Amino acid sequence: MPDVAPPEDADQLRKELERYRLVVTDLQSKIGKLEEELSAAATMAEVPAVVVTQPELRQTLSRLIKKVAMIVQGEKVMLMLYNAELGELQALQPALGVSEEQAGQISIRPDRGITGLVYSNNQAIVYNDALSDPRTDKDKVALLRVRNGIAVPLAIQQRDEEERIIDERVIGVMHVFNKRYEQDFNDDDVRLLEMLADQAAAVISNAQLYIELTEKKQELEETFESIHSGVIVISPRNTVRLINPAACRMLSLSDGSRAGQPLADAVEEKSILELFEETIRTGKEMTREIALDGGRHIYQAETSMMGDESGDAHSVVAIFNDITEIRQVERMKTAFVSTVSHELRTPLTSIKGFIATLIDDTDGIYDDETRMEFYNIINTECDRLTRLITDLLNISRIESGRGIDIILSDVNLAEIAAQVTRSQQTYTDRHKVFSTIPPDFPLITGDADKITQILDNLIGNAVKYSPNGGNVTVGAEDEGATIRLDISDQGLGIPAHHRDKIFQRFHMVDDDVDHKAVKGTGIGLYLVKHLAQAHSGDVWLSRSEVGQGSTFSVRLPKQPAVDQKAANAIGGG
Repeated sequence: MPDVAPPEDADQLRKELERYRLVVTDLQSKIGKLEEELSAAATMAEVPAVVVTQPELRQTLSRLIKKVAMIVQGEKVMLMLYNAELGELQALQPALGVSEEQAGQISIRPDRGITGLVYSNNQAIVYNDALSDPRTDKDKVALLRVRNGIAVPLAIQQRDEEERIIDERVIGVMHVFNKRYEQDFNDDDVRLLEMLADQAAAVISNAQLYIELTEKKQELEETFESIHSGVIVISPRNTVRLINPAACRMLSLSDGSRAGQPLADAVEEKSILELFEETIRTGKEMTREIALDGGRHIYQAETSMMGDESGDAHSVVAIFNDITEIRQVERMKTAFVSTVSHELRTPLTSIKGFIATLIDDTDGIYDDETRMEFYNIINTECDRLTRLITDLLNISRIESGRGIDIILSDVNLAEIAAQVTRSQQTYTDRHKVFSTIPPDFPLITGDADKITQILDNLIGNAVKYSPNGGNVTVGAEDEGATIRLDISDQGLGIPAHHRDKIFQRFHMVDDDVDHKAVKGTGIGLYLVKHLAQAHSGDVWLSRSEVGQGSTFSVRLPKQPAVDQKAANAIGGG
């Protein structure tokens, strides 16, 4: 007969089987719960492949930390990232259960507290009694009302083709505080949180890199679009890769991208095409001056080869700088030197001639009246030389930044205008030069010599640019705190496109035969402007009509804004 277990042994065996069944049921329940958590983690990991803006990153992190809190049953979740510039770990927004004000107060050095330990050692830490744990920062514990928590590193892993980790870099720390239902955090929570932290770190790192690159790209594009120099880049296939708005304006191209077009289709200017062709053929940098718009605009073009990732030079970049004004100034300077030489030589020749005549007159051929006439001519020509040299010295002071000496005193404008008109009348018999300023016109405070220069230059210009004669008048108006002088002529007038340039140094109006026939230095109006400004005043063209004449107006304060000492300081004297 087979052995039969005693009844008491059978009962014991049934009890053991029942206990094992309960253990298995409990394990199955835990496995099911764990599977649910893992499923939730997998769902949480379904974040956008590319986060391209700061708002998108914030939204993604907000969803992520909410699911983190749900999975590990934490009341608060906070991410801290390392700021290399400050050398600190700083709280990142958004956070769960942590206000922006609280987050703004949290920054931790990498060698302090639990955050520092996790960041430095790349190891998770669980603490279930925050108040008594010596590793916690009690100020932060009080601020966030932390009971217990988990801190895991936010690490970026680089893997090879076989998914082996070949490099790992910690960028921050993920914190979860206060396990719900007064429970403690355990190893299962750590394992889940480490997996979620890897996902979070990847999202943050990729988003930051993408956003940084996008911002740099946008910054470069804005810089490229805004630079004043024209830039054209062509590819090895001789097609346009880049062309900025300045280059489009330079070439009078319509709006719209020319990228991808053959260079010959996008750019018709032969000199530019030849420049690119020569650069490609020789492989050398080129510098050329290119005249466009019939010579009205001059550009300095510089080309160079651009290398690709392998270092081979294929593409060509050309930069075009507008040097029109520089060349114009150079031409005007050349003309200025020539004109000044002529202006100086003319009175000197006259002076030399009359002096030589008087010296040679040992026999007393010339009577006293004739000699006096010669002396007056010599005196007038000396005054003419003095005015020109004074103008040149004042221009030199202005150009060197020293300013103009102003010596203030009471100035009688009626007397000065009468004196200057009489002097200018001696140079012409085709004009009537006169002043309408009444003798009782109010006195002003100013530099009499400088105001004389202002009137002398403006009246001299009026006579000069009225080659057919006519009236040249000087008038004045009392405006209260200021006075206005008006110098009018019946001459050639000034073309509209010159009117905003006439006060520039060396600028000459030479659009037609009549204007070209008028000789001058091109510094008169430039000097007048600075002399007026030295008195806290101004000068402007108030009326001009081609063929009918012009009126220049000067406004001067009756009392300049500077006293005599300050005025002298302006001139450095």
